[in-house]
Parts: sequence; C-alpha cells; structure tokens
Amino acid sequence: MIKFYYTLGPNPMKVTLFLEEAGLPYESIPVDTLKGEQFAPSFLAINPNGKTPAIVDDGVAVFDSNAILLYLAEKTGRFLGDKTHSAHGQLYSWLMFVATGIGPYSGQAVHFTRVSPEKYTYAIDRYNYETERHWKILDTQLAKNRYMMGETYTIVDMAVWGWSRALTFVLGDDAWSKFPHVKRLFDEINARPAAIRADALSSKHAFKTDFDDEARRNLFPHGTSAAKN
Repeated sequence: MIKFYYTLGPNPMKVTLFLEEAGLPYESIPVDTLKGEQFAPSFLAINPNGKTPAIVDDGVAVFDSNAILLYLAEKTGRFLGDKTHSAHGQLYSWLMFVATGIGPYSGQAVHFTRVSPEKYTYAIDRYNYETERHWKILDTQLAKNRYMMGETYTIVDMAVWGWSRALTFVLGDDAWSKFPHVKRLFDEINARPAAIRADALSSKHAFKTDFDDEARRNLFPHGTSAAKN
C-alpha cells in the first residue's frame, strides 16, 4: 500500500485526486507543517526538502507533487492522455508550466500580500501580475479545449485543479470572474466522485490552524535568529 504524506495544500491535494481517480489503495499520513513535523528526521529521509506531498510506494520514496503525478501515471498507465510522442511533449510542457509558474508565483503572491510582516509594494505588484499572467495563459488554453490536453482528462487537469482550489485566496474574491474557463474546469472536476472523496480528506485530521509564532518559525525559518546563525 502507498504511504501518502500530506497536508491540505494545493500540491498534496492534486496527488490525493490522482490516488482517488486511479483507485489506488493508500494510507494517508498527515504532516502538520505549522507544528514543524516536516523537519522530523523520519520525514526528511523521505523528502530531504522537508515539504509535502511525498509518497513511499513499495519502498520507493517519491517527492514533489508533479514527480508523484508522473510516477503514478506511468505506474498505472492512466491519465497520460494520447500516447503519441508529440502529445506527451505537450503534457510535460503544461505540467511543468503549473509546477514552475502557477505554483511558485501563486505562493509568492500569497506570501507578500498576506503573510509578510512588511508590505513591499514592488513585490506585491510583481507577484500579483505574474500570477494573473500565468492563470490567463491557462484560461486561454481552456477556452480552446474542454481539458488542458484537449478532450482527454489528464494529470495536467489534476494539477490545475489543485491550485484552482486556492485561487480566490491567492488573487481575491473576484478572481473567478477573470478566468471563466478555469472555473468551468474546476467545477467539472469538483463534481467528479474522486474529487469529492479527495476533498473529504480534509476532515480526517485536525491540522493546526493558529498562525502563531510557532507556525511562523516553522513555515518561514529564514526570519528567525536560528536561521541566521
């Protein structure tokens, strides 16, 4: 059975969706990052980067959500779309677009807008602009296709769904009005039984929610004296 180390963030949730879509048996193991559990030696042995998600599949450790999606898709032979070489090139391109663009820019937009103790106008403007620009590229692709890869539901759509769950938190309550085609995909995936089961994972464990000094130290250690010594 796959051991799945998770939080409820966008990246772990897209892996949850794949596990449920593929019907793979798994044991969900919460990693409470606000409590610093990601720094436990046992977890760092699985993911040296100390982030979720990660899996252990028959003794094989895999970390980074997009690597996990590819690993599981190749393992099961599912959700990879058209098997042609050119189609796979497009799938890899869009999956990495989410990995290197949507995720990082959305995360930095949240950090500088909502978390940073000092409000740096330049940083806020830059990351909000780049976040919107990247989401607009997705929206344009979805204006032409039912799914990111055309008419076939793939791991790219799962990756987009994971981050779409946080879109209003990232860009504000009016974000959906800017990306109607992303919203259409989000709503369609949300209605899938696997997505409903994936969302139910949120009720299985009571994660720490207080964003206190402990949480700030564990999520942003660069701001502590310990990290500077």
